[in-house]
Amino acid sequence: MRKSTKFASVVLAAAMVMSSFTACGGNGGNADATTFKIGGIGPITGGAAVYGQAVMNGAQIAVDEINAAGGINGYQIEYKFQDDEHDAEKSVNAYNALKDWGVQMVVGSTTSDPCIAVAAMSSQDNIFQLTPSGSAVDCVGPDNVFRVCFSDPNQGKASAQYIGQNAVASKVAVIYDSSTTYSAGIYESFAAEAANQPFEVVAAEAFTADNATDFSVQLQKAKEAGAELVFLPIYYEAASAILTQADAMGFAPIFFGCDGLDGLLTVEGFDTKLAEGVMLLTPFAADATDDLTVKFVTSYQEKYNEIPNQFAADAYDAVYAIKAAAEKAGIKPSMSASDICEALKAAMTQITIDGLTGEGMSWEASGEPNKAPKAVIIKDGAYSAL
Repeated sequence: MRKSTKFASVVLAAAMVMSSFTACGGNGGNADATTFKIGGIGPITGGAAVYGQAVMNGAQIAVDEINAAGGINGYQIEYKFQDDEHDAEKSVNAYNALKDWGVQMVVGSTTSDPCIAVAAMSSQDNIFQLTPSGSAVDCVGPDNVFRVCFSDPNQGKASAQYIGQNAVASKVAVIYDSSTTYSAGIYESFAAEAANQPFEVVAAEAFTADNATDFSVQLQKAKEAGAELVFLPIYYEAASAILTQADAMGFAPIFFGCDGLDGLLTVEGFDTKLAEGVMLLTPFAADATDDLTVKFVTSYQEKYNEIPNQFAADAYDAVYAIKAAAEKAGIKPSMSASDICEALKAAMTQITIDGLTGEGMSWEASGEPNKAPKAVIIKDGAYSAL
């Protein structure tokens, strides 16, 4: 649960902002500072590297655009990204490295457990943190942390509602990772909402990180129960193994997941034809034809030679949300990180932005975003909006 001090701190933040303007350089500030320092954290090596690399790159494109357009309040942005290998302890080390660098705002961490660990540290330091994709409830527990993505409960509930309201299937099985906060949290909210929907959960089978290679038992139970759809609130690597093993046993249900499945098409050695028809909730589809998406996808492909995923879009929106809040608050680089944090906490609840992952996005004092969920389907080897 979010600390009860969060609402009070937002109410008091406006007064603290005023005092910070007269104390620039105090409380750790640098009166000679001429640039804002934004740090990023996520896995750019290891099993979840596709997420961190996308966050790093998406944020970089936003930083480059903002700097080219004159910066934030007339000041340029310095951006530095640290690898945490999807490990909570290494994520804290990455945060400390950024703090030594003089970070004033953090875009991260990318994944949930590392994000929770970093949030505990950034809260103590009162440094503003906006996670693009840390979806566990506790990621935004402290009052200095906000997020761009939906929380795990929101993803699970929205998935159940989408399946039920669109009559995607009448019999549903679930295969989830009970060892991760992300997967277990989504499953719990999915199961609760499923009771309100016109489909039956005929099997719910768990696995852990220690046995995430052989899914024959879970798949056989889903098949024997007559599941027409298998819900996979898991990360893409395990999902690729499940799809491969399901195909080998002649089991061909609809597979449906959340943002963790974004990256499925990049798994080395995976036959991407098996992903055809996979559905997932994600707020971003690279084939959308609106001007902002076309511009972003074009820039991303030109710079990184690949199509961006949802995590890249989340990070892009995160940087622009910081820009909007910073301009609303009128902050300067010479302010201390703590004073900047107080200013941004107040401003985040007052801004609205049209981003890649939602139109009219706004934020609650709780750190949660307000935007509509969307769904995509993998078609012809690409994500296509539904």
